[in-house]
Parts: sequence; C-alpha cells; structure tokens
Amino acid sequence: MDERRGSAASRGYGSRWRQARAVFLAAHPLCTLCQHDGRVTPATVVDHVIPHRGDQALFWDASNWQALCKRCHDAKTAREDGGFGNPGDR
Repeated sequence: MDERRGSAASRGYGSRWRQARAVFLAAHPLCTLCQHDGRVTPATVVDHVIPHRGDQALFWDASNWQALCKRCHDAKTAREDGGFGNPGDR
C-alpha cells in the first residue's frame, strides 16, 4: 500500500465497489480503448473517465465509468498521475 494514498478500501474500493465493478464488467466485457483502435481485448478494470480524486459523487457516477484492460488503464493512469516519467495532470 502506498501510505500517501491509503488502502483501497479507505479510498472507496471496498465490497460495494467490487460488486458494482462486477456488474459493470459483465455488461461491458471489452476494453473501450482497444475497441476504438480496432482490437478486441477483455476488460478487467472499471476506470473513472474523469479521475474522482476522492469526490464520492463522481466516484459512484456510472456515466463516468469505462471498461478497460489493465494495459490501457495503467497507461491512462500514468498519463494522468505522472507515472513513467510523465508530468501528470495534477
């Protein structure tokens, strides 16, 4: 756990999220970004299109969710948060 971020559960990713995530992925089984590029890849992550940054209304707004594969999610998160040497949006 990254001590600055806290645990996944403390950030809202507890049992309620796991259930909502499972339902969303069942309804959206393919990675949105891969599909856009003509690839068919199973989605494994529910991503917040607009990072919620702790805003619970935005966190639970399903219109702000998209299904992504881990590769696309990790790349998007790195761009937004400054990982992999990127400056990020913060």
